[in-house]
Amino acid sequence: MDLPKLTDLDVSGKKVLLRLDLDTDPDPNDLRIKASEETLNYLKEKGAEIIILAHKGRPGGKVDESLSLKPFQPIFDKWGAKVEENLRFDPGEESNNPEYVEKLASQGEAFINEAFASSHREHASIVGLPKLLPHAFGFRFVQEVEHLSKVFKKPVVVIISGIKEDKVEMAKKLSEIYDKVLVGGRLPEYFGDKALESVRSQEGKMIIGNLTMDKEDITLNTIERFKLEIKSAGTIILAGVPGKYEDSGHMQGTKEIFEAVAGASAFKIAGGGDTELALKMFDLTNKFDWVSVGGGAMVEYLINKTLPGIGAS
Repeated sequence: MDLPKLTDLDVSGKKVLLRLDLDTDPDPNDLRIKASEETLNYLKEKGAEIIILAHKGRPGGKVDESLSLKPFQPIFDKWGAKVEENLRFDPGEESNNPEYVEKLASQGEAFINEAFASSHREHASIVGLPKLLPHAFGFRFVQEVEHLSKVFKKPVVVIISGIKEDKVEMAKKLSEIYDKVLVGGRLPEYFGDKALESVRSQEGKMIIGNLTMDKEDITLNTIERFKLEIKSAGTIILAGVPGKYEDSGHMQGTKEIFEAVAGASAFKIAGGGDTELALKMFDLTNKFDWVSVGGGAMVEYLINKTLPGIGAS
């Protein structure tokens, strides 16, 4: 995919609106913040006036000081960048209101999208701004697309987990594209009540796990069944945690599955906030070939081979 690149855009001495992913804690070592550094360094070298646009949480179009982006300002002072307030404090962001887009665009002379993790949403700062300003994608965004566009070695095994029902449709779509889809987290609940089966479905492309009695982890039988698929995989895509990994009484599924993936000889990709945190907890991050800054965006890209934020360019 031939994305508009930052190096092809004249940003020297210009006001640049830089869309980042700051839906996280104000920690300079956070992956999403670290991932933006190459782009920030380039803009600073070019003498650009950097104006950072981002969102945090779901304030519903209203001001919520607990979701303010003010704590992020000290992190970006080293680049002389100004962090604007949470975009989602204005309802125009999520509704992609044309007047709101024009208001945002009036602040800059160019737009850079370095927010891969948010680019699956048709929001003003993602799909509106590229229509009004000269634009390009940040260095990390381009790397994300390059890694997720590779011709994966088969068989390709996707391990998808989560608590939101919308991931069920994602799992079904993934099973139409890739060789095996292993379903954990709370998602098995949405596939009907078959709790007495050791693994709900062992046939076909989708293997739906079972949950422990309190539904906070996958069962031992499911762990072993998933490991069989992991062992023979050519590529493994890890999207979500199979259980409540932060609780010592429910971390077994996540720990064993993540360690099995890390030890596999396959090409390994992981993505999503909880996935990244669990990798850090178990000291497995460096065992993966690529850790994406996006969870939902990563999965949507793997399904559609594009995102709204890409289509708007």
